[in-house]
Amino acid sequence: MQFTNSWQQELTGFYTALDPTPLAGGRLFYHNAALAKEMGLDDALFQGSGHGVWSGREMLPGMSPLAQVYSGHQFGVWAGQLGDGRGILLGEQQLANGRKLDWHLKGAGLTPYSRMGDGRAVIRSSVREFLASEALHHLGIPTTRALALAIGDEPVLRETQECGAMLMRIAESHLRFGHFEHFYYGGEQDKVRMLADYAIRHHWPHLQDEADRYLLWFTDIVKRTAGLIALWQSVGFAHGVMNTDNMSILGLTLDYGPYGFLDDYQPGYICNHSDYQGRYAFENQPMIGLWNLNRLAHALSGLMTTEQLKQALSHYESELMRVWGEKMRAKLGLLTAESNDNTILTGLLALMTAERSDYTLTFRMLSETQQDETRSPLRDEFIDRAAFDGWYSDYRQRLLRDQASDEQRQTVMKAANPALVLRNYLAQQVIEEVEKGETAALEKLHNALQQPYSDAAVSAELRQRPPEWGKTLEVSCSS
Repeated sequence: MQFTNSWQQELTGFYTALDPTPLAGGRLFYHNAALAKEMGLDDALFQGSGHGVWSGREMLPGMSPLAQVYSGHQFGVWAGQLGDGRGILLGEQQLANGRKLDWHLKGAGLTPYSRMGDGRAVIRSSVREFLASEALHHLGIPTTRALALAIGDEPVLRETQECGAMLMRIAESHLRFGHFEHFYYGGEQDKVRMLADYAIRHHWPHLQDEADRYLLWFTDIVKRTAGLIALWQSVGFAHGVMNTDNMSILGLTLDYGPYGFLDDYQPGYICNHSDYQGRYAFENQPMIGLWNLNRLAHALSGLMTTEQLKQALSHYESELMRVWGEKMRAKLGLLTAESNDNTILTGLLALMTAERSDYTLTFRMLSETQQDETRSPLRDEFIDRAAFDGWYSDYRQRLLRDQASDEQRQTVMKAANPALVLRNYLAQQVIEEVEKGETAALEKLHNALQQPYSDAAVSAELRQRPPEWGKTLEVSCSS
């Protein structure tokens, strides 16, 4: 296993070299065996209490730990310098296929960028990120990954005293919109260019020799961001804290805090109880994605003309709607495209909003539709049967025009409508067991999340509607 750190080697002045602060009593608690296998890791790293790398005690050969500096807009306001306040980039693993993966340890202790924080993570936040990143990955949504969870005996003060933990996060890159903002607002245009050239060299190498490489590069960032958010919307995922320092230029879902999957379909759903004005409500995510890209465009204004920046940004809406349209058409089982398809979709969503229908279960049940049946099994889920019948009649006629078999259509729908998403109450139940030192609930849920579209792999217990208390869990950025 070979490690390098191109950030350290090529970007002097963009970080602080720093070792993690070991977690007192730290030991490996759980690891992602499937990901470890993909990465070609030795089983010995995970045996017993695990290698010291999981709790910050030791490094693997070639690792050069550092904390990155960046800035950002938080809740729409320029927040100035931020940076890795509790995370440390240990190094980049070089895979046999040429890919490079960052190993980033969260909860690694104080850094120069911790501000008023303590540099630690707790079991609660670490388990939530572990599960959510794996859930999105297996739903087919670009994201960072979770490799290992370590827990220790160190007390950490949040709303109450909690137990310290560390999470090993894996990603192709941790480059954020906020990296570029930091140096732009600091008046260091040369470093903005260096960072852009670094990004292109390592992640868009096919653009290096293009005369308009910055335009092509930024256009791709715009499209990746649009596609990511369209995928979030399709499965009912709310990020909760879409600050520019939490936005990946690779279009990865980054920094899981107060996230939430929709239970009842409510477009105005706010998953972060610190978001008092609802800036990051579910229905606002597409708009916020574009707002954040405009902030990045401003930071890149020394590399491109205003017209070029506008040209790149103009791709956002069309790409968002392209990906969203494809996903929602598949969720409805529409195998061809017709001009009134959006009316079919908005009609169903209006019914679901009025009756607070469960987002995931409604679409999964719709996947069982038999086009020759004039009555849908979904009908009994609605109080206003007449309204549903009117919608279903139009929907059924639309299905018949595709001239496809039920089997063909249902296969498409079940591949687009998960049987399982990571509801907050499921995560909370696992957290409570992990805090007792138990791994069984974590392993069970993690295994199910790896096959979210399979009825056979997802038990009825995990598929059912959430209890009322599960819908009212309060989750903040520190969660």
